[in-house]
Amino acid sequence: MNNNTNPLARKDTTAIVRAGLQRRYAAEKRFKWYGLTAISIALLAVVLLFADILIKGLPTFWQTDIRLEIDFAPQIIDPDGRRNPDDLSLADYSALWKKSLRQLFPEVESREELRSLYALISSGSSLQLRDRVMANPALIGVTQNVDLLADDTVDTFFKGGVDRELPEAQRPLKDDQIAWLDKLKAEGKMETRFNTGFFTNGDSREAEQAGIGGALVGSIFTLLITLSLSFPIGVAAAIYLEEFAPYNRWTDIIEVNINNLAAVPSIVFGLLGLAVFINFMHLPRSAPLVGGLVLALMNLPIMIIASRAALKSVPPSIREAALGMGASKLQMVAHHVLPLAMPGMLTGSILAMAHALGESAPLLMIGMIAFIVDIPTSPFKPATVLPVQIYLWSTLPERAFVQRTSAAIILLLLFLAVMNATAIILRKRLERRW
Repeated sequence: MNNNTNPLARKDTTAIVRAGLQRRYAAEKRFKWYGLTAISIALLAVVLLFADILIKGLPTFWQTDIRLEIDFAPQIIDPDGRRNPDDLSLADYSALWKKSLRQLFPEVESREELRSLYALISSGSSLQLRDRVMANPALIGVTQNVDLLADDTVDTFFKGGVDRELPEAQRPLKDDQIAWLDKLKAEGKMETRFNTGFFTNGDSREAEQAGIGGALVGSIFTLLITLSLSFPIGVAAAIYLEEFAPYNRWTDIIEVNINNLAAVPSIVFGLLGLAVFINFMHLPRSAPLVGGLVLALMNLPIMIIASRAALKSVPPSIREAALGMGASKLQMVAHHVLPLAMPGMLTGSILAMAHALGESAPLLMIGMIAFIVDIPTSPFKPATVLPVQIYLWSTLPERAFVQRTSAAIILLLLFLAVMNATAIILRKRLERRW
């Protein structure tokens, strides 16, 4: 008897098929939940990472000041009364704020207590007073309230980073120092303001004086050199390879090498820059000029690949129409293909520059890890960049430098976000659909 005509056999087959379908549907549901779980875990990790960075970094954007009544005594600043700038710059300005502190706390007499009292004020306060007098010598002989930088431990204490309930031996501040700070706060002499110095100062061994101004300027110089070299060379190479180069073995070799160079570790380009630009060409070490050259070499393969992809996206009909109207091949590329491919090229170049902004390994190899206090005024001056500055601060043990490391990471992420958003906006506004 034929099984196909047997109702029982057909029923068994249907049941088997339905059971198999149920197992497949269950497997698909499990796979879907596995994927959602993996994505949720990844997003949670990212959220926790950014939350940790924000919690540590945001306090850096505010700085604690101590307001003191400073007597710009002529006998200390300019005893000869000549107002000579050289004499004014060499005066003992620390004596001014130390005298003001002693007047506020006359009960402090011993040498050890005085050292603890003076430790509440940043050593950079003397430079603050010197700059104020140099800018306006008429202050000599005048008494004025001045907001001076508090030491980084004092700043951390007022931001809640020091637990006053801990035993004195486990705190960076002594009991006497906390009592003095409480008195200053009760008298309205403690103030928290926006930390503009973090954006305008160069690096410093003192956390309260350290800023990213030098790293920001160094990054700008480096990226300008990188863009000015890698973009025109990368676009020109892509146009030649895509539109003019013959298809033969040599162009195949060039294309393979370009693809391979895009995957080379960035530190290799740093070694190349060290050997060629510094040891052979004797260009200035730790300068944005060399950093820009190295990053331009690293970006070139990415620029070429992105530019070729943009050229390939232009429909062949555009080329055929231009040639059919009598345009030469150069006119066809310059007047028709290149304008249509330019949005994609710009997007690729911005993303490549964002990648270059976050690189530190090749720049470490050419000496941009140097301790730079002064803000560079040209691409030939020693400088550092944001990723390297973050690395330098991350190696320091002080809590205030941990906060500054996180704040610098926040700014770097903001720059990357802005550059990526710019690439997306340019692509949306400039791209054309056919």
